[in-house]
Amino acid sequence: MSDFFSSLQAGLAGFVGTLRNTDWSTRLSSLELPALSVDLLQSIALGIALAACAGLRAWLPLFAVGLSVRFGVLPLGDSFQFLGSNTALTVFVLATLLEVIADKIPVVDHALDALSTVLKPLAGMLLAASVLWTVDDPIVALALGVMVGAPASLVPHTAKATMRGVLSPLTAGLASPVLSVLEDILAFGLVALAILTPLVVAAGFLLFALVTGRFFRKRMKNRASRSLPAVTA
Repeated sequence: MSDFFSSLQAGLAGFVGTLRNTDWSTRLSSLELPALSVDLLQSIALGIALAACAGLRAWLPLFAVGLSVRFGVLPLGDSFQFLGSNTALTVFVLATLLEVIADKIPVVDHALDALSTVLKPLAGMLLAASVLWTVDDPIVALALGVMVGAPASLVPHTAKATMRGVLSPLTAGLASPVLSVLEDILAFGLVALAILTPLVVAAGFLLFALVTGRFFRKRMKNRASRSLPAVTA
């Protein structure tokens, strides 16, 4: 156990050291976006698909990607090979189990949703950046991960949290564990499909995001119209 925490501490210290020692003004000014290619589009689609899965369960897709790296299923950028390390896999599997269990406990699930508003975009960003194997520059990969992964994870998380917010009061919280189990099944299935058929999952996510966006815009307009004072002659 001491070796595990020592390895984790060393990895975090190395990451923080890299952030501190990088000349960010020079680094950012010299960035060049990669040329558009079929491989790049496929890796972006995979990043969107995995990030969308993170919107349901933050740690499960990270664990799946780590296993895929270990067994040679997915190619990752050199800077993200650590996702397949023993330390990372241990953290991911423990965090996945904790998230799945905690999400079924009333009150705790609401606190988890609040925390996930920050955690899931970070997971989506890391997932999207890690599968951009055609991008040699890790900073460019992270930038693309922010643009692609963070929004892709927020859409299903927001839809999930909204649904729970509506159904939980109506059922005195009894619907939350049932919804959580359904989300587990959906998350496991989507992770497998994302790795096997990323283009299909990415296309399905974009359609879902479009429909969800229109729903929320219509809902906000209805709220705004009801809040306006009535005009009397």
